[in-house]
Amino acid sequence: MPEIAGLVFASPWVLAALVLLPLIWWLLKVTPPAPKRMLFPAVRLLFGLRHDEETPAKTPPWLIVLRLVVAALVIVALAQPLLNPRAPLAGAGPLILVIDDGWAAAHRWERRQAALAAIFDTAEREDRAVIVVTTATGDGAEAPGNVMRAAEARALAQALQPKPWGVDRAATGRILDRFDFDGTAEVVWLSDGIDDGAADAFAKSLLRLGRVRVMTDPDLDYVRALLPPRAEPGALSPRIVRPVSAASETLWLRASAETGEVLARVPVVFAAGESVAEADISAPAELRNRIVRIEIEGERSAAAVVLLDERWRRRPIGLVSSTSIEADQPLLSELYYLERALTPFSEVRKGEIHELLQRPLAVLVLADVAKVIGDDRAALESWIEAGGVLIRFAGQRLAEDVDALVPVRLRGGGRVLGGALSWSEPATLAAFDAASPFAGLTPPADVRVRRQVLAEPSLDLAAKTWATLADGTPLVTAERRGRGWLVLMHTTANTAWSNLALSGLFVEMLQRLVGLSQGVTGELEEGALTPIKTLDGFGRLVEPPPTTRALAAASFDETSVGPEHPPGFYAAAGVRRALNLGAGLGDLRAIEAWPEGVERRVYGEAGETDLKPWLLAAAIALALVDLVVGLALRGLLHLRAGATAVLALLVLGPAPARAQNLHGEAFALAATLETRLAYVRTGDAEVNEISRAGLEGLSVTLRARTSIEPAKPMGLDIEADELIFFPLIYWPVTPEQPPLSDAALAKLDRYLKTGGIVLFDTRDQNAIITRQMGGVGPGAQRLRRLLEGLNIPPLHPVPPTHVLTRAFYLMQDFPGRWSGGQVWVERHEGGVNDGVSSLIVGSNDWAAAWAIDDRRRPLFAAVPGGERQREQAYRFGVNLVMYAMTGNYKADQVHLPAILERLGQ
Repeated sequence: MPEIAGLVFASPWVLAALVLLPLIWWLLKVTPPAPKRMLFPAVRLLFGLRHDEETPAKTPPWLIVLRLVVAALVIVALAQPLLNPRAPLAGAGPLILVIDDGWAAAHRWERRQAALAAIFDTAEREDRAVIVVTTATGDGAEAPGNVMRAAEARALAQALQPKPWGVDRAATGRILDRFDFDGTAEVVWLSDGIDDGAADAFAKSLLRLGRVRVMTDPDLDYVRALLPPRAEPGALSPRIVRPVSAASETLWLRASAETGEVLARVPVVFAAGESVAEADISAPAELRNRIVRIEIEGERSAAAVVLLDERWRRRPIGLVSSTSIEADQPLLSELYYLERALTPFSEVRKGEIHELLQRPLAVLVLADVAKVIGDDRAALESWIEAGGVLIRFAGQRLAEDVDALVPVRLRGGGRVLGGALSWSEPATLAAFDAASPFAGLTPPADVRVRRQVLAEPSLDLAAKTWATLADGTPLVTAERRGRGWLVLMHTTANTAWSNLALSGLFVEMLQRLVGLSQGVTGELEEGALTPIKTLDGFGRLVEPPPTTRALAAASFDETSVGPEHPPGFYAAAGVRRALNLGAGLGDLRAIEAWPEGVERRVYGEAGETDLKPWLLAAAIALALVDLVVGLALRGLLHLRAGATAVLALLVLGPAPARAQNLHGEAFALAATLETRLAYVRTGDAEVNEISRAGLEGLSVTLRARTSIEPAKPMGLDIEADELIFFPLIYWPVTPEQPPLSDAALAKLDRYLKTGGIVLFDTRDQNAIITRQMGGVGPGAQRLRRLLEGLNIPPLHPVPPTHVLTRAFYLMQDFPGRWSGGQVWVERHEGGVNDGVSSLIVGSNDWAAAWAIDDRRRPLFAAVPGGERQREQAYRFGVNLVMYAMTGNYKADQVHLPAILERLGQ
């Protein structure tokens, strides 16, 4: 191929057609022969007449040049010019393509496809035979790749997809050793950059076949993997591993439910020099039990996904009492308060110890059971050693005599606080230590303990104490036994010794204790688990491939992910187990050194540029110009001078001014032709997307429940866009928002004074009070600084008689994604009937509660009320929009009788 300053023609013989250009010039200059002259007297009558349409006698020279340029461009394009062409393939043998198609190749798979396309272009030009070999071959039993033409190999390679298991380069090396061909081959290895322990030996075996070029991802852009989480009290703790540890970075983990609903989203921060980072996904027990999938956002691979089964969320709990008065006096029962506290987030069973232990059990609670004897004692100890959690509550029987199945030695008789014969008062709870499973919980000030069992002093008592009274005496002690826990509550499970069982803290403490258990998975000692859903290479749940086989239940934990057992869900007899790729990965190591003679390239490097499409596009454009000019010269194209001038002005006029004008007109038309909700765009892309999805969800609800039919919401640049078109603007406040300019403040002030309504959402669950009082959270503080230049009227909490409480739905609370935050409105003199509140301020993150995805599924969990709370958030949104549309219409006294009648029903 001839080369001229980095330009190469793949088909240079086509350039010979350029010698035809002089012939084309001559043909374009040829004119028809002159007509014969015949004298006819009547023709004299036509002398002196002029005709407006005249055909030129010959083609203008500049038009001939234009047509020659078109012909030249077509000829040069067919010669396929290449700028900065790739080096030709080495050797006379075939091109051997070695492709890593394991789970790590899913990362930036499009780069590998682009590199393959470029390689096949070179092979087709040189008419080289191609052998395609993949490294994710499982046990290496596949036959060697066949020799194919480049076009056939291209079709095969384009159909490749990454596998949800790792590569086996040692097996692939044995396949290559069986190759037999003439000449020296060119070997191109599309590597995933991860060392499986055989990368160096594999690269050296490739060198025996010919020249070796290796393509890898750029440095610091390798795949990340997610390891199954540990079940900590109140949280799941997954780990992310990466093969390089040079730079710091922040990744995001997303936890989803079975339906795809996002239940939690947490950041994971890698410090510089670290290759492992851990996160805590904290969520209420109700939400945590719904999590079935945790994944790394933006990372497409089977190793970036962890599936969760019953081992992480199912918690059967057994309750055992020493009395049998539950039916006669339930409020005095040892189990009454326990059952009601545990039922919302676990499966509660009651019975005797030997009966409960015959079925899988995660937690066993003994309420004032003094001694466990006989076979029950042996079975209980074995169960704790295997991972069970035993929680014992004190009482009159346990205080008098107790067995050794307690975490600390106890004094007999117990301790009485308060009473007619005691100088002491009932004790309060001390704050929980940071090392305690109860860390982060706040003891209520009204909880009082009147009696407790005391622990004998010992050297390890402090280490075993998880909660204490205000005087330092233990209230909860615990000890590790094998894989399980032995926990003792030094007071009763009912109200006999304390009012702890009447508080919300009692429920939260039990949730933390239940979270210590490992859960149960059902009977898996025998039988087989069949695949129901498996992950593909990109981490998507799909139907199991035909090669997937059932798993033996007894050896499930020792099963390695591979072609016969891809990661996914396996089930039998109502028991579902998750097989995860990350469980067997461990640390990731990048291939840092290559053997001498191996040439390394990077995916996405600037390579050759094929100029053929560009030249053909230029030829077509010039041909269109030639067509227009030809029509004009023949008088078939009529363009008035005025229209031509306007067209030239539009095309050649000042581009920035024209674009700004068109943008303003398009924005005004879009905002006014249909009713739309609007949100303020902040500097945070994630917050902007949540606002858009939230108003989209509210618009869907409005269309379904009311006569308002809003179009898609619009985002606003508070500095540049006009606000007056919108009846309601949602403004999420972020701590990073820059201060408003004077022009923006004036625009906002004008909007509020002319009837517009702005909902400021600080999203920090802290009330924004008046400017004089200020806010508490970071969003509240930023809002106060944003609006310092405005004359903000006094604000007060939404009164019970405000129109917002009855604009469409009757409601008094206004929750969003969070609940409990106060909502503030303007204080109008004379009551709410005298005006409409233009400022509404809150902190409950309503957009996140309204937000839906493309399939209209909620994106974020509503905490703590779940779907009931989300429904209340939607109702608040409907009331808000109706309030913006109708003002104080609902404040009319005419409606009070109907409202009172409805409340009476």
